[in-house]
Amino acid sequence: CLENPYKPQYNGGIIVNPDLQNGSQGWSQFANAKVDFREFGGNKFVVARGRNQSYDSVSQKIYLEKGLLYTFSAWLQVSKGKAPVIAVFKKNGEYKHAGSVIAESKCWSMLKGGLTIDESGPAELYFESEDTTVEIWVDSVSLQPFTQEEWNAHHEQTIHKTRKGAMRIRAVNSAGEPVPNATISIVQNRLGFSFGCEVENNILGSQAYQNWFTKRFTVTTFANEMKWYSTEAVRGKEDYTTADAMLRFFKQHGVAVRGHNIVWNDPKYQLSWVTSLSGNDLYNAVKRRVSSVVSRYKGQLVSWDVVNENLHFSFFESKMGAQASYNIYALAHSIDPRTTMFMNEYNTLEQPGDSASSPAKYLGKLRELQSIRVAGKIQLGIGLESHFNTPNIPYMRSALDTLAATGLPIWLTEVDVQAPPNVQANYFEQVLREGHAHPQVKGMVTRSGYSPSGCYKMYLTDGNFRNLPAGDVVDKLLREWGGLRVQTTGLTDSDGFFEASLFHGDYDINIAHPLINSTASHSFTLTSDDSPPSPFVVHV
Repeated sequence: CLENPYKPQYNGGIIVNPDLQNGSQGWSQFANAKVDFREFGGNKFVVARGRNQSYDSVSQKIYLEKGLLYTFSAWLQVSKGKAPVIAVFKKNGEYKHAGSVIAESKCWSMLKGGLTIDESGPAELYFESEDTTVEIWVDSVSLQPFTQEEWNAHHEQTIHKTRKGAMRIRAVNSAGEPVPNATISIVQNRLGFSFGCEVENNILGSQAYQNWFTKRFTVTTFANEMKWYSTEAVRGKEDYTTADAMLRFFKQHGVAVRGHNIVWNDPKYQLSWVTSLSGNDLYNAVKRRVSSVVSRYKGQLVSWDVVNENLHFSFFESKMGAQASYNIYALAHSIDPRTTMFMNEYNTLEQPGDSASSPAKYLGKLRELQSIRVAGKIQLGIGLESHFNTPNIPYMRSALDTLAATGLPIWLTEVDVQAPPNVQANYFEQVLREGHAHPQVKGMVTRSGYSPSGCYKMYLTDGNFRNLPAGDVVDKLLREWGGLRVQTTGLTDSDGFFEASLFHGDYDINIAHPLINSTASHSFTLTSDDSPPSPFVVHV
């Protein structure tokens, strides 16, 4: 929150008079607000006041084109206290939310968002707040369109910088002399980027499912098997048999496991014996649950989802007080201090109109957790479930950018798409590409592989472990990102050098020269720390 707003991004893009330097040009009243154009300390801005309805505001008419991706930003202030403010585009009687922010008085806050539209036509931008007692102040507005080609080019640029590295190999003979025209073959054995799929216990009894899974993924999440309702259906009778067996299997195959979850804040998923407890009895049961599951799997998991979905739900807060999540995180950290503790939530990327889990609300809860005072700094992570219908990709990127400013690792934890079959796989690919291209996204887990009980929203494979369309998307991206043992080949130059741009990961390299009937094999790991590359010298 700044004393003065920054200049409009992209010089305002297609917004007329984006910094309000030309008074009322381009701007008008929306609904029944009164609109003023003010100046303070040399800064000019527009104010919507006298608001009786949430949508009483200031607006600008614009023209939106189908097929373009629009990034949006604005700087906002309210006249007193704090209030959520939403950017809305009205088009053909429909209302598209482009993003929101919790605006404050006496300083400017930046709203970042975005949108796409289904058909070209005129639209009207305005700002909405349920708090009608506040004035909405607006400045430095930007709406910038990008073509899909421009968007993809940005992906490629980011991926080249954050996901790939240059590998430089030099082949020499026993005398140290360069060997030209040697055949280089490089195969990636393991992705450097954490990419996985949620599983259920049916994987334990199916060799075909195991083969299908381990060929592709480096990380997984158990759908239900670690949850409280699975491990302690009857109070005091714990059973970790299935979760233990699944963890053993994935350890044997080098697949990392996310701990999902310690407790779930949704009242709908509490065991009846838990809901019947109160006071110290509930506190002791929760403490026993946290101590039991976290100590059992301490140091064996890549992360923990601690209080699942605690922006949308508050079962434990309602029973144990406002500090419930705070105390559960602190206890989990004290038992397993080296494992990252994630705040796992839905609709932060998926639904701009869900005010409960907006990026601003997510950051507010995160700040509470960051205030936890424990021995050693608590390692926090940002878990975004990513259950999409029709993806708003520009909004998704803006939300990731907002959360990335924390510097904390971001994971897309339960990616799926509920959409008609003719567009589902395409939407799924868009989401995975956007996540993979963002430098602060450290891993993605899709939901889900296969369940014999039937498809909930989206599955990757059928019961015979033949890919469904979403599974084909996964394989397509794995091949693109170097997985599925895709081979890179070439010849050394006249000085014995061969260079390739490769995705981070574990590789095997084979070098052969038919004229001298010599071969050599090596393994190497390419990481983000390997730049600029020094030649990897191989004796042939």
